[in-house]
Amino acid sequence: MKTSHSIKAVSMAIITILTITTFALPVKALALTGEKFVSSMVVTPPTKKLAADESNSTPITEELEIKPAVKMGADNPSTLKLEINVEELRQIKRAQKALELERQRQEEEERQRALELQRQKEEEERKAEEARKAEEAQKIAESNSSYNANSSYTELVRKLNASLNSTLSGTGEIFARYANELGIDPYLAVAIVLHETGCKWNCSNLLRQCNNVGGMKGGPGCNGGSYKAFATLDEGIHAFMQNLYKNYYAYGLTTPEAMGPKYAASTSWASKVRSYMNELQAN
Repeated sequence: MKTSHSIKAVSMAIITILTITTFALPVKALALTGEKFVSSMVVTPPTKKLAADESNSTPITEELEIKPAVKMGADNPSTLKLEINVEELRQIKRAQKALELERQRQEEEERQRALELQRQKEEEERKAEEARKAEEAQKIAESNSSYNANSSYTELVRKLNASLNSTLSGTGEIFARYANELGIDPYLAVAIVLHETGCKWNCSNLLRQCNNVGGMKGGPGCNGGSYKAFATLDEGIHAFMQNLYKNYYAYGLTTPEAMGPKYAASTSWASKVRSYMNELQAN
C-alpha cells in the first residue's frame, strides 16, 4: 500500500515537469524608446512538432505606442494651432498692457508739463505784481522824499532869508543851492557871510562894490586893493562856496571851531560864527 502511494507520487511529479516544459511561454523584454513603447509576446502552440519547428513559426506581436507631445503636434496640426493661438493671445495682452502703460506715462508727463507751465505763469504773474507794487512804492517814496526835500529846502531858504538883509536880501536860495551841490552846511556858510559882511543889517562896502561875500583876497583887486572883486553877486557867492569846499571841507574842517585858526586871526571868530549859526537855525 505504501509502495503504491510512492509510485503514484513519482508519476505525478514526472507529469508535472513534462507539462511545464511543454507549455512554457517565452516572453521577450519590454522596449521603451523616445517614440514608442512596445510590448511583444510570442506564444508557442502546445505540441512537440511546433516546438521542434519553432524557427519557422511566425510570432504574434501586439504593439502599444506612446508618442511624445512634439510628435503628436506634428501628427495633429489642430492641436499645435491651438497652442500657437494661446501664445499669440498672451503676446497681444502683453503688448496691450505695455501700450496702456506708455499712454498713462505720456498723459502723466503732459499733466506735469501743464502743471509746470501753470506754476511758471503764476510765478511770473507774482513777480510782475511784486514789481508793480515795488514801483508804486518807489514812486510814493520818491514823491514823499521829493515833497520832504522840497519842504525842507523851502524851509531852509526861508530861514536863510530871515537873516539876510541889505544887498543880500532874498539870496538865501542861491546859498542853499550851492551848499547842496557841494555838500556844505548852508547855515555855516551864511553864518560866515553874516559875520564877514554885516549883512544882517547893512552889508559892507566890499560886498556892495565888488560882490565879495566872504572877505576873500586875490585879483583882480576890489578898487585896487588886496580883496578880490567879482562881476556879479551870484559869481561872488559861488566863488565863496567853492573856497569853503576846496580849502576847508576837503581837509575835514567842517565846523567854525575847526576852520577858525585857518580862516581868521581872531580867536573869537569861531564863537561869533557859531552864534550866527544858532540864530539861523532858530528862525
